[in-house]
Amino acid sequence: MVVWEGPGAAAPAAVELDQSLLEAKLSIPQPRPGSVSRAPIIDATRAGGCRVVGVTAPAGYGKTTLLAQWALAEDRPVGWVSLDRYDDDPAVLLTLLASAFARVSPDNAGLAADMGGLCVDVLGRAAPRLAAAFRSSPEPFVLMVDDLHELHASACHDALGVAISGIPDGSQLVAASRFEQPHLPRLRASGEAVELDADDLALDETGAEQIFAEARIGISHELAAAVTERTEGWPVGLYLAAVIAGHDRDRGLEVSGDDRYVADYLYRESLMLMPKKTQRFLRRTAVLDQLCAPLCDAVMGESGGQARLRALEASSSFLIPLDRRREWFRYHALYREFLLAELRRVEPEVLVKLHLRAADWYESNGSPALAVEHLLNTTAGDRCVQLVTALVLPTYNAGQMSTVQRWLSTLGDSAVEGYPPLAVLAGWVTALTGQTAAAERWAAIVDAASFDQVPVDGTASFDSGRAMLRAVMCASGPEQMMVDANAAVAQEPTWSPWLDTAVLLSAHAHLLAADLDEARVLFVEAVSIGATLGNTDTVVDGEAELALLAMDHGRWPEATERVERALAVVDEHRLYDYAVSVLAFAAAARLAVHRGDLEAADRQLAQAMRARPSCTFVLPFFAVRARLQLAKAYSTRGDQATARHLLREIDEILRHRPALGALVDQVSEVRQTVAANAQSAATRAAPLTGAELRLLPYLQTHLTIGAIGQRLFVSRNTVSSEIASIYRKLGVSSRNDAVQQATRIGLLGG
Repeated sequence: MVVWEGPGAAAPAAVELDQSLLEAKLSIPQPRPGSVSRAPIIDATRAGGCRVVGVTAPAGYGKTTLLAQWALAEDRPVGWVSLDRYDDDPAVLLTLLASAFARVSPDNAGLAADMGGLCVDVLGRAAPRLAAAFRSSPEPFVLMVDDLHELHASACHDALGVAISGIPDGSQLVAASRFEQPHLPRLRASGEAVELDADDLALDETGAEQIFAEARIGISHELAAAVTERTEGWPVGLYLAAVIAGHDRDRGLEVSGDDRYVADYLYRESLMLMPKKTQRFLRRTAVLDQLCAPLCDAVMGESGGQARLRALEASSSFLIPLDRRREWFRYHALYREFLLAELRRVEPEVLVKLHLRAADWYESNGSPALAVEHLLNTTAGDRCVQLVTALVLPTYNAGQMSTVQRWLSTLGDSAVEGYPPLAVLAGWVTALTGQTAAAERWAAIVDAASFDQVPVDGTASFDSGRAMLRAVMCASGPEQMMVDANAAVAQEPTWSPWLDTAVLLSAHAHLLAADLDEARVLFVEAVSIGATLGNTDTVVDGEAELALLAMDHGRWPEATERVERALAVVDEHRLYDYAVSVLAFAAAARLAVHRGDLEAADRQLAQAMRARPSCTFVLPFFAVRARLQLAKAYSTRGDQATARHLLREIDEILRHRPALGALVDQVSEVRQTVAANAQSAATRAAPLTGAELRLLPYLQTHLTIGAIGQRLFVSRNTVSSEIASIYRKLGVSSRNDAVQQATRIGLLGG
């Protein structure tokens, strides 16, 4: 529940390094001089006019070269994204695509920021927003995505599929991958996509002649045809054959590429031609996903990296520049795989040391997230756990939930349990994302844990962090919540990034105890501290609660100011799908109903109803109070069916958390009001349930009912019945109509 600029927050050095790495990902690589021209393939594919082009072939077929040559030949603006394994997170993927698109469409300069945000609904909000931006582009464009095979998460491919739906006629998305691209079969069947495969990319004897000529090796047309046949036109095989032939003509011309495992042999032959120091440099720097001279020097433990990189770039096509300044490079993927295998074979004992050196460099240069990626490959478990602990909240706050989950999964539950402050954060993250079973499990682990060192998460102590987690989950009622919250307030110093959270929880505890005056004082204090610290969720929650207290006492001008401040923070930081924002939307809806602005009321109600599934019984006072305010607003609007549905949801929350103090009496009062209004109310469809709202975004995809069930971990029958219910409630009869109606009423899209 805390959003703060604590340990792991971006320092100037981190911003500079991250910007350099982003620039490298978004820069169009320059084709190597002398590369075989792919103009006939490019011209034919461009002329075909298909919105989507898939380039799918194993490593070594020149996919990147093809895309780079295409980019140079384009008269339309070109956006470029090079993916790596750290981009296997839907929020990261969409941010990169939006950043690349902004370079060809300056009017969308702020689009990338819309792809992230706390608990962002990637499939339901970010991906449709990106698709809409594509669709509204006034000029045709080309968006190129290299190394799509680095994405393994189904959520990434689902989000990409939605984004691709917005590519307009006249524009194209071109993606290169080693493996089958999930979005292609359907698009190919409908004539909207074309795929280039290994057969299309294989070179003929003319291409072989050019490669050998570039290596200054004379070769007859007949010999070129023979070596092309033996390598099956595999571009990297032909290149290696030319390299080897430069030292031993007969061996080079006898190379066979029938078996792709021959690549190891070919690389070893070419590697053995290099000086020993160069071989050692290549092997050891292969632990790096991207290379720059200072990083290479740090990993090697010696200077001279700049000269080696420049020499390798000039003499080999296996080192690819990533930016226009030629400061960052990467190895050709197949070559890097070989080098890593060689490293494990020749000097396995240095592997951990190399990763540790890389982690040291990234951390000292302000990029601790990349340091974590290297530490995960080492035995430095304690250091990795502490660094992840410092990074969980900033990474989570950026909307990169998949990255947080991957880190925790890679560390393993035992490692997380072994550092209780990290277990506390796991409890917060799972609670705020509605993972009730996981949240309760982590809460139980934290309750049983002990830890007497100073945590690296910014809390004053583990006991204080545990107390705040207990308070927010309120499993033992308001009295214990008050004890826990006040204990945290007493422990957190004035400079603590968690102080506002402790004060806010104390305010909520006083609210449950019906001590409204003290609750108001504490909410004001929490908002002030939160604003100073930049903890946005405290400001949103505190201002929303103060607005509701003002409304209950008829202070509508104050309520207006409070609501406006809360919504401004929500808008600025894209907190639309965050659990804490539900109460702000509910307060805004109630204010709009009071003003008689029913259009604004319906808009805010839709926002709140859309985000409410994240408000579960593990955040009980949030969940109940928000639904109470929504039920009041809907009842006043004459929609008693939705009000009754919200009361049923409250009953389910109270079944898990029956002791919620004053809220229990307030539920009874609202229930009586709704019942009294029910007789004169017109019959309306019930709102979408939390389960139906979770399913709704998948209707934008072309996943089958069975595949949707796999994504949501429910049966095919459950998905079928929920889709039928969605259709009935939205008054539609097809997936497309459901998506359009949901978008119109604000349940989908940005």
